[in-house]
Amino acid sequence: MNKNIKLIIFDCDGVLIDSEIISATVLIEKLRELGVDIDIQYVQRHFLGYSFTSVREKVLGNLGVDLPKEFEAEYRAVLLERFRRELQATHGVKALLSALKLKFCLATSSGHERTREALRISGLAEFFTANVFTADEVKQGKPAPDLFLYAAKKMGVPPSECLVIEDSLAGVTAAVSAGMQVIHYTGGLHISGSISPVLEIFPQQPVLKHWKDLVELLSANGWSTQII
Repeated sequence: MNKNIKLIIFDCDGVLIDSEIISATVLIEKLRELGVDIDIQYVQRHFLGYSFTSVREKVLGNLGVDLPKEFEAEYRAVLLERFRRELQATHGVKALLSALKLKFCLATSSGHERTREALRISGLAEFFTANVFTADEVKQGKPAPDLFLYAAKKMGVPPSECLVIEDSLAGVTAAVSAGMQVIHYTGGLHISGSISPVLEIFPQQPVLKHWKDLVELLSANGWSTQII
């Protein structure tokens, strides 16, 4: 595979911001109100990295519960309130973004409005102006490759010269399908102490736990290292 990197594509939730543990907790609480009892491991294995539309379909298909029409709005309202109290950027990512010499962008399964607010709350909005791409802009979200291919096209970089940094199985699957280089980020609180399904299905993908180790990881895997 081409080891040149001209664009880094960051996932947002669980990679740039430590939001997945909050999102999972709120989803578990809201589903419990409907009599559905799941844990963080179930969320990680079945819902992590998917759009809410996909989550709704999975809840119906896997758990046999058709979520009420108002569920999404109520979930998002509680989530935003929790974000305002608790959301932070992942440790060390601000320093990395400040030092990056390469082009970079964000490609997320979350909606544009929620993503912008999350970036503002976490203090990362200054790094992402016109370089935010969401699942709202493509027909198929992750694990389909559409979103990453769309981001690469908009940023003017061939897929083979893109490096995707992802935490979820859906995201890693999408990046691999797009023909991009991939790093599995495991520094989010939602992954701490658990076995990520990415490690089971894509054991060959390099793993990054701390942002300070990114350059060393790139060098160890033969990628160009002139990124900061």
